Amino acid sequence: MRLSEDRISHLAHLITDGIWKDDLVDFVDEDKVLHETKKSIADYLKIEDVVDDMVRGKIRSISRPIPEGSKEWEVLYKKYYQEEIAKKRF
Repeated sequence: MRLSEDRISHLAHLITDGIWKDDLVDFVDEDKVLHETKKSIADYLKIEDVVDDMVRGKIRSISRPIPEGSKEWEVLYKKYYQEEIAKKRF
């Protein structure tokens, strides 16, 4: 999933504002917190893109063609995606 810089910034603000309002943490440097939150979101989205490419490659490597958007393709995509994401989680 690709998001614009503005969208990532908006999400980072929502996250940090929510954490602050719920009194979960006290920020010493709000700019640094926003920067790190944006970086975390962008890093996660990069992982999603890599996994998406891997999954599509796996489906293409199947000996018979499976049309993208078909029920079979969707089932395989979901299965392979979950497997690859599970490998990427720390």
